[in-house]
Amino acid sequence: MTSEIVTPAHDLAAVSPIRVLIAEDETHLGSILEQYLTARGFAVTMVRNGRAALDLLRGETFDVALLDIVMPELDGLEVLRQVRAEPLPPEIIVITGNGTIETAMSALKLGAYDFLSKPYRMAEIDALVRRAWEKRMLARDNHVLQSRLRRASAAPTMVTQYAPLRAVLSVVERIAPSGSPVLISGEAGTGKDLVARMLHASSQRPDGPFIDLNAAARTAAQLELDLFGVERDALPGVAQRTLGAIELAAGGTLYLDHIGHLDLRLQGLLAGALESGSFYRVGGTQKVVVDVRVIASSSRDLVRMASAGTFRDDLLHRINTIRISLPPLRERAIDVSLLAEHFLQEFGGTAPPRLSVDAMAALERYRWPGNVRELRNVIERAVLLAVDGVISARDLPLGAEAAGSPRATPSSVLTLVEIERRHIADALERTQWHQGRAAELLGISPKTLYRKIREFGFRRPAGRD
Repeated sequence: MTSEIVTPAHDLAAVSPIRVLIAEDETHLGSILEQYLTARGFAVTMVRNGRAALDLLRGETFDVALLDIVMPELDGLEVLRQVRAEPLPPEIIVITGNGTIETAMSALKLGAYDFLSKPYRMAEIDALVRRAWEKRMLARDNHVLQSRLRRASAAPTMVTQYAPLRAVLSVVERIAPSGSPVLISGEAGTGKDLVARMLHASSQRPDGPFIDLNAAARTAAQLELDLFGVERDALPGVAQRTLGAIELAAGGTLYLDHIGHLDLRLQGLLAGALESGSFYRVGGTQKVVVDVRVIASSSRDLVRMASAGTFRDDLLHRINTIRISLPPLRERAIDVSLLAEHFLQEFGGTAPPRLSVDAMAALERYRWPGNVRELRNVIERAVLLAVDGVISARDLPLGAEAAGSPRATPSSVLTLVEIERRHIADALERTQWHQGRAAELLGISPKTLYRKIREFGFRRPAGRD
């Protein structure tokens, strides 16, 4: 697999010269400019008319173009207009001998980087070309990063051979382009976030923003600011306007995770914003109008909450146009081995370890209270701890049922806290209580590991200093 490397502009300049096109019909002036920029280390190409400039700009890659306004065949402004329609065009500096404010404004409106009137100083040209090149490098780097992000998120997939879930994914595929609100329900770790990203990637606006907000991780006051934004000086310590998630998601998707955690007041504000397509920032008096698709998720039963009066009916109706329900992993046991192999490939690189027969049997016996997320974490840890390329059952932090005892009752299923405790204890034991190596093995910071050691009450064994 190939990968793109984004080279910072200051490094790239040392690797290859800045490519400059000069389109100047005054032979003497053009030659002087060409010689000067060439002596300054630029790779310069000279043409004498607008048509030749346009043909070269379309056929070759230039970083900066210096265009005279008055040229035979095509004037500089027409060349500028046509070049700016090309993908990743060079930065254009327009030069004229009889410049006016109207001409300058026309050039800037068409996308010119800057405008110069003759006569000009050569040092001014040098500095201007370098600044224009730096701007183009930033645009180039941004384009590459955006392309990489689109490829990474354009086709998120859910691995399954469970027929009911495949039917659900078929529905996801059909409804994605509609733009209708979607409510995704399911236990924690079943893949609600992944389905939300699948809906966005297959929507009619996949290049628009995807803004996610976790309502379970914030206080009500913070959630209001995060959702709607706040005006400058509206609250103590707020020195500038801050945009909220709804506004940031305009033209794309707003994903509200754990929406059942919103309090009733915020539910009312959100319902009103979704109904009208507009809202006010906190402390604001000017209405903000947005066009955004809303996808919400919850592991709570929102219908039951609405019946109990803890979730607003009007908000439920707004987000529940289409409902997607995801099954827990224990109901799709047929997928455990498939997912395990998938995560082995994800974390194992070019030569992933293999699961022993007893390890696979343990995975298939386990009830997976944390669902796919828990399975993913277990495999990631097992890959790190694998010896000689093999993962055995003892490498898996699972309960007694996975080790071979009869099917566990709900009361015997390990909690996620207990799984975490055992995971950390095992890492400390394997590294002889070297906290630096244990933190690296766990993928957390030493400070976080130290805090977890205190939370779980671990004691360093005697003789291990």
